[in-house]
Amino acid sequence: MGSTAGTETGEPAGDDTPKKSRAGRNLPAAIGVGLLLGAAVIVSLVTVKEIFVGVVAIAVGVATYELSNALKRGAGIQVAFWPVFVGGQAMVWLAWPFERNGVVSAFVVTILACLLWRFRGGTENYLRDISASVFTAAYVPMFASFAAMLVVPEDGVARVLCFLIAVVASDTGGYAAGVLFGKHPMAPTISPKKSWEGFAGSMIAGVVGGALSLNLMLDAQWWQGALFGAAIVLTATLGDLVESLIKRDLGIKDMGNLLPGHGGLMDRMDSLLPSAVVSWLLLRLFVPS
Repeated sequence: MGSTAGTETGEPAGDDTPKKSRAGRNLPAAIGVGLLLGAAVIVSLVTVKEIFVGVVAIAVGVATYELSNALKRGAGIQVAFWPVFVGGQAMVWLAWPFERNGVVSAFVVTILACLLWRFRGGTENYLRDISASVFTAAYVPMFASFAAMLVVPEDGVARVLCFLIAVVASDTGGYAAGVLFGKHPMAPTISPKKSWEGFAGSMIAGVVGGALSLNLMLDAQWWQGALFGAAIVLTATLGDLVESLIKRDLGIKDMGNLLPGHGGLMDRMDSLLPSAVVSWLLLRLFVPS
């Protein structure tokens, strides 16, 4: 589950890191962790759908901690952690019975709680810390709540699978094309390893994956699936670049070190978070429940 190296340029690792792939990381560990995470999601979907919401809630809790800690570690920013953490859990769990109304209500209450919680720190950097708290609440739990809302309809399992297939296809296609053919950096000042060749690989794989999954699992038109796949490639790539910008701004390499070969869980959710929002919007449009 989560993004791989995305649109890599395929620069070889140095001689002192023989266990790393040409993309510069421990590929066997990364693949193993990715398979375990994917298996946890699949098991939750094929057993009791509510368990998937629990998986999302756990991921949100860990990612919220990692992002809050990274902001503090890199720039001394004090996120109102407990209001964001508790409010984030409320957003995810209320997405099941109340969908948008539950998510928005929990988000608004979370912001109010952050405003009050930060009183304890006085006036210094109040606006900075509140802005970061609002950003964290929106970027992690609110975006992730759209993944929880995907599973609510009767065909919710298929909707979640279409979302995941498109993201994985985008990441895998981009990684393979980038490693094999990547020569032209896509955003050298943000993420030097991402290439236009890798982006092309992401787009091809994402469009094919979207067209096949929506047509076979949701009875949508092939062109709707192709548009869906293309949109997910764009949001997945955007998510990768946004997190790269955040990490460069903070001067850190990874959001955490929980997952061998991957960094933190937040490092693997970068492409999933914005893609969940767009998946929910497009699937409601193309395949009304």
